[in-house]
Amino acid sequence: MSLTCAISNELPEHPVISPVSGCIFERRLIEKYLQENGTDPINGKELTSEQLIDIKTNPVVKPKAPTTTSIPAILKQLQDEWDALMLHSFTQRHQLQIARQELSHALYQHDAACRVIGRLTKELTAAREALVTLKPQTGVAANATAIPQPAMAMEAASIPNQPMEQAGMTADVIQKLQDKGTILTQERKRRGRSVPEELTSAERIRNFHTEASHVGLHSASIPGILSLDIQASDTSKILTGGSDKNAAVFNKDMEQVIAVFKGHTKKVTKVIYHPEEDVVITASPDTTIRVWNVGASQQVQLLRAHDAPVTGLSLHPTGDYVLSTSTDQHWAFSDIRTGKLLTKVADQNSIGISLTTAQLHPDGLIFGTGTSDSQIKIWDLKEQSNVANFSGHTGPITAISFSENGYYLATAAEDSCVRLWDLRKLKTFRTLNLDDDNKKYEVRDLCFDQSGTYLAVAGSDVRVYLCKQWEELKVFNDHTAAATGVRFGRHAQYIASTSMDRTLKIYGLNN
Repeated sequence: MSLTCAISNELPEHPVISPVSGCIFERRLIEKYLQENGTDPINGKELTSEQLIDIKTNPVVKPKAPTTTSIPAILKQLQDEWDALMLHSFTQRHQLQIARQELSHALYQHDAACRVIGRLTKELTAAREALVTLKPQTGVAANATAIPQPAMAMEAASIPNQPMEQAGMTADVIQKLQDKGTILTQERKRRGRSVPEELTSAERIRNFHTEASHVGLHSASIPGILSLDIQASDTSKILTGGSDKNAAVFNKDMEQVIAVFKGHTKKVTKVIYHPEEDVVITASPDTTIRVWNVGASQQVQLLRAHDAPVTGLSLHPTGDYVLSTSTDQHWAFSDIRTGKLLTKVADQNSIGISLTTAQLHPDGLIFGTGTSDSQIKIWDLKEQSNVANFSGHTGPITAISFSENGYYLATAAEDSCVRLWDLRKLKTFRTLNLDDDNKKYEVRDLCFDQSGTYLAVAGSDVRVYLCKQWEELKVFNDHTAAATGVRFGRHAQYIASTSMDRTLKIYGLNN
């Protein structure tokens, strides 16, 4: 029984009244309370047991109803009380479940708000970086002037999805391509008579092993290095593109990253290191091609030649133009100095067929493209026309590479084989089947060395072949995931490969 009888219609057995609050209490309980606290339990004022006033009442006993005196009636009363308790428990549980759902919804809204804030902050940072690139750069390395940065061109290119007008293949451009092609053809014929003395021998390549394995070039939270290139004039500089939307230049001699390029809004799938200048070119499924100055770690050109993801990228031997392909079914030829789109062409005989890769011939007058329907198409750059088609693969073409001698073309598709084509006879003369124990081999990249003596294949592992004999020299199985890129160092003194395991591996001999 409680101290106060406000909840009962009956008086306590020994009732007393408090003159302080005017409430009625049972003497035994109120005296016990006063011994511990010394105050009225209702209003907290001081009160002693002597102040309590006894209430005189007639000892009337209210008889119980006859219906509650039998055992069945008592059981029914207990059952009613149990049912009432269970209903109350159910109500409490139902209210608890509703509260949990409301809390979960509130937490989800909070998480969504945090993600939106993070995305907006990232977009704001990207916008600020883009704004910086519009301003003239001071203190830029001397070679940065090789690629100017027109403010008006950059402002127009920075507007998303703004179509670029075609400047056209002028007579000056065509003459420049022709002159360069003539020089390269003569030089190639002269080099073809002998192999460079500094070239690493096949026997030494057989003894290559992993000299170094580098991690940390790209974000660890988004695994995968997707593309690779090495500067021809300084093969200590290695360029990589990753799933983290960034590209990075790594100096293998210093064993450190010397430049990071941020600006793409999607992963970087294609990269090119300019052979003579400290300039790199990157492409992404975000439809853009970006030109960067390594010394300043700044973007100097933004090319919007396509309306869909860029799938192929190849630098012209002049060093002034870049060829690109896209899933928009077009190939494009752009000037990296001015940022202008010179021409953009679609194959009228393959409507609806995406282009998957591209590579310029060493002379720069023809080039090859791969398609999603297993075709390799050879194009005349000056005439902008399709002059030959190679078929034989099954599945989309994943990589193509011209040999330095200009006669051979290596191609790969999603059919676990590499095909070698003779451009003089326009037919395949060798097929390298790469399947092992019925396990499908995924070819991600192909590369001839600068002399055309060796061919490297990157996919489920990294393999090196001796050309002409097409003998397998070495297989590297050190990557824990698919290899995505492979390149030779100068005179094949080392081989570099990248992988989805986020590592850059260097193969060679320590001495």
